[in-house]
Amino acid sequence: MKREASNVRGDRALEQLKDLPEETRRTLKAFVDEAPGLFGTFLESVILYGSAARGEFLPGRSNLNLLVLMKELTLDLLRCYARVHRRWARENVVVPLFLTGKEIRTWHGSFPVEFQDIQAHHVVLVGPDPFVDLQVDPRAGSLPAMQGIRGNVLRFRQRVVEGGATPEALGVLLPLSVTSLVPHLRSLLQTRAGLVPRSTDEVLQVCEDTWGTDLQEWSAVKEAWRLKRGMISPGPLEIPRLCERYLLALQSLAEHIHNPRAEGGR
Repeated sequence: MKREASNVRGDRALEQLKDLPEETRRTLKAFVDEAPGLFGTFLESVILYGSAARGEFLPGRSNLNLLVLMKELTLDLLRCYARVHRRWARENVVVPLFLTGKEIRTWHGSFPVEFQDIQAHHVVLVGPDPFVDLQVDPRAGSLPAMQGIRGNVLRFRQRVVEGGATPEALGVLLPLSVTSLVPHLRSLLQTRAGLVPRSTDEVLQVCEDTWGTDLQEWSAVKEAWRLKRGMISPGPLEIPRLCERYLLALQSLAEHIHNPRAEGGR
């Protein structure tokens, strides 16, 4: 009876995801159905976050991000999942984020950017929602967001070199960079302006509206996002130019967020 009730809750949660492709919803349902058999009574919740929860999922391009909430975590439980993960990876399910309820309650201050992002945009597929009463200090994400943005600049420079600065490598690097940048932008907007835009398009637009005159080449960040979404396909001559503008935008952003004027917008 308990298993049947769990399945009903999972089916209802999947109804919230009606914009996802049917095949993707079947994958999520299959994961939810299999999870109790894998983890037994240790399982508490399965939670979807990331692009699929925000309505930005792209078939063939996006991954499925899951948080598996457990009563406790042992090597045996992780080993149990490791035996089946290769099959789920073929369905674009990345290795789940395994956490206990206590860890969510006590670790959110160490990972404010990540926890703020999940709390703002997630769908509980089965089990209780550990984020309902979670109090994440809205100011706590400012420093980690700054560090994340500046770290993005450093990694971008390194990966340009690692890839030989070829158009092919740059075409792969741009979507990866903008994907990792957006959660930090969203956190910065929340901590400094009290804004929590849902979609990435809104995040990028609010950044432009808030700090636009202080940022160089911000349109390149938008173009990198459109590249990730498959909306544009720059050729081998355009990609290096876009990459150069994108790097200028990152460097300008990294410099601007240190400016005290950025704290409250303009």
